[in-house]
Amino acid sequence: MENFKDKFRDYLLLEKNYSQHTVTAYINDITFFENFLSCEFDDENLIAVNYNQIRSWIVSLSDDGISNSSINRKISSLKSFYKFLLKTKQIETSPLLKHKALKSPKKIQIPFSEKEVDLVLNQIAYPEGFEGVRDKLIVDMFYTTGIRRTELIHLKTQNIDLSNNTIKVLGKRNKERIIPILTIVSEQIKKYLAERSSLQEVKDEEYFFLLVTGVKLNDSFVYRLINYYFSNVSEKVKKSPHILRHTFATHLLNNGADINSVKELLGHSSLASTQVYTHNSLAELQKVYNNAHPRNKK
Repeated sequence: MENFKDKFRDYLLLEKNYSQHTVTAYINDITFFENFLSCEFDDENLIAVNYNQIRSWIVSLSDDGISNSSINRKISSLKSFYKFLLKTKQIETSPLLKHKALKSPKKIQIPFSEKEVDLVLNQIAYPEGFEGVRDKLIVDMFYTTGIRRTELIHLKTQNIDLSNNTIKVLGKRNKERIIPILTIVSEQIKKYLAERSSLQEVKDEEYFFLLVTGVKLNDSFVYRLINYYFSNVSEKVKKSPHILRHTFATHLLNNGADINSVKELLGHSSLASTQVYTHNSLAELQKVYNNAHPRNKK
């Protein structure tokens, strides 16, 4: 079965253009299921699996305290694997053909208010020199472009075009997109580049954002940075780069931006993904509607 997993890994990487991180997660899920089959049924044959065995795994995961959303993600990995086996004619029917995803509560993402963002960008104090200029630019880049954390971390210096006020980012499934940047952000970029040039050593030259040691950023550093600055102004439970992306989309929609334009800026492949961000703009629309409609004044 190892050979099928290797072929599936190559399929995800080369044909589907999934990231290495996503592919690793898929393979890990399949391996965990394979180990479960070995322990519970004394059988590692993924080809001959039936749905009852998969249901037993789901029950086992639930008994271990795994959330429904995490179980759904693991089953999604299995679904993809069996679709691949169908495509390569290793099986005739997927054992997950009639499976329905477990219900999981929808997480409400509460964006920062315009006032909270303004306080972080214009009121609180940043460190002197390189780190302060970089930190403020990171906050502003998230808020004014809506890019994902991994897109910001892997942003290349050569993909910043100050003459046209745009950046080129590499999104999910290796899809490139061009995002406009505001003039105020361009000015911050110039300031940052001047500070960056004074670093004693730059190891990861191609990457735009660097640590003071000259290497590119990492996930935990960026999360801690956003959490730290917004903890100064916000009581919200979640303060993360993704919430800033959510804030970017919500504020654009609240101020009349077309949802299809927001979809393109975010790099979503379908409008359904963007519609997640519309609940706050609908609340604003409701407020305007209630205040403006003549029938509500009688």
